[in-house]
Amino acid sequence: MNIELIPKRSNELIPTDILYQTGYWGQVKKWLGWRPLAFDLALRDRFGDILVLTKDIGSNISAAYIPQGPEHGPEPEKYGLFLEELSEKLLRHLGTETAFIRYDLPWSDQYYEQEGNHSSENVFINRPESRLRELRMNYGTTRWNIRKAAFDLTVADTVLVDLTEDTERIYARMKSKTRYNTGLSKRKGVRVFKASILKLAEFYELYRQTAERNRFTVCDYNKFYALFMALDCDPHSPEIYFLLAEHEGDILAGAIVAISGTTATYLFGASANHKRNLMASYAVQWDAILLAKSRGCLTYDMGAIPPSNDPKHPFYGMYRFKSGFGGYIVHRAGTWDYPVKGAEYKRFRSIETMDQVKGF
Repeated sequence: MNIELIPKRSNELIPTDILYQTGYWGQVKKWLGWRPLAFDLALRDRFGDILVLTKDIGSNISAAYIPQGPEHGPEPEKYGLFLEELSEKLLRHLGTETAFIRYDLPWSDQYYEQEGNHSSENVFINRPESRLRELRMNYGTTRWNIRKAAFDLTVADTVLVDLTEDTERIYARMKSKTRYNTGLSKRKGVRVFKASILKLAEFYELYRQTAERNRFTVCDYNKFYALFMALDCDPHSPEIYFLLAEHEGDILAGAIVAISGTTATYLFGASANHKRNLMASYAVQWDAILLAKSRGCLTYDMGAIPPSNDPKHPFYGMYRFKSGFGGYIVHRAGTWDYPVKGAEYKRFRSIETMDQVKGF
């Protein structure tokens, strides 16, 4: 494929709709112990760039991570060929201690491509087991060295809300129950406002309650704090909005939303255990949609959902809530690894899988 990589500074990355491929995101991760690297990426028929993050993971080894990149890829049947060549080119610029390269791909899922366009409420996406996915990804490669990661790190499956139509049409596309809950919240006096970072600790407590209630792993507080600390580190920083919903002095829900290019991305959300009958989370999301549209966004990315509307899935409630806002579902290729040091990579994967936590 004749990929060429030219190193450059991370603050020289081209502005993009993909938040995770911005110089700002490199600075966020730098606050959290990563080293951001950037490269111009050139092929015969296209030109772009790529953010690469590196981090020590113990025992004198490190990992490289490409979050939601590269932005543009080949046709699905050539994904593996592209990743193999890109990995080998990247290794020329990375340290000899690199144990593996991890890609969190923003490209369309190879299996979803067979299903047609946007999936509906009744479409179930059943991806094959990892071994079979690896066979397809590695077909035609020289080294057969691409492995499916244990977890998808950012957003393999998401809901995107189209903001190109007028507000009335966007509201009408929402499911009737979602419209009802949004209206109820407003009628009951729930007020959504833009909060300052001084309220971040209060939001984090709501987030802890949400994690406990829905049984997902709690992110460290520093991951929230870094979103705001990195804002002044890059001249092209996205906009970060911190929204809270209150009722009679009680903070009931909140969201952190980033705007990069023409896309708004819902990063974190939380809701309190009390006054849940006021549906404050619905009011927050609707105000976030209105805010994104007012800032010229064409898309509102609601973040991760389960891959299907299976009621047995532990996060089915998340699917039901987010899909209610009238968006369409996108399935991406997910997270893949390119091992470099076999024994060290296997050790990391073993720890990552046993702990049932996302290693990054």
